[in-house]
Amino acid sequence: MNKKEVGLENLAKIDGAAAKPVFEALKDIAPDLNDMMLEFGFGTIYNRDGLDSKQREMITITTLLTQGGCENQLRVHIQASLNVGLTEKEIVETFIHCVPYVGFPRVLNAVFSAKEVFAGQK
Repeated sequence: MNKKEVGLENLAKIDGAAAKPVFEALKDIAPDLNDMMLEFGFGTIYNRDGLDSKQREMITITTLLTQGGCENQLRVHIQASLNVGLTEKEIVETFIHCVPYVGFPRVLNAVFSAKEVFAGQK
């Protein structure tokens, strides 16, 4: 299996349908970016040994939170976190843990993004 096929397989397990709109939106303007995300992000990085999917998604949502301005990607990965088995409580606690390091504004943005994703689950 090549990296793109591995990436598609990992993407389906992790993001499910949440990633499809991103790939659809990019295919006419930046199809190479889709390939890079699949081959490198999901075909290489997400395929490495040493961390399970829950740990990877916890790291991903924390990293997106700390960058700020990544709420669209954060919502996709909050959904992915739920898909791989993180609970709503674990996601919120992950964000709260970041308050002393990145401050209230970025944590609040992340929590409100999570609230949107959680509401869509019900």
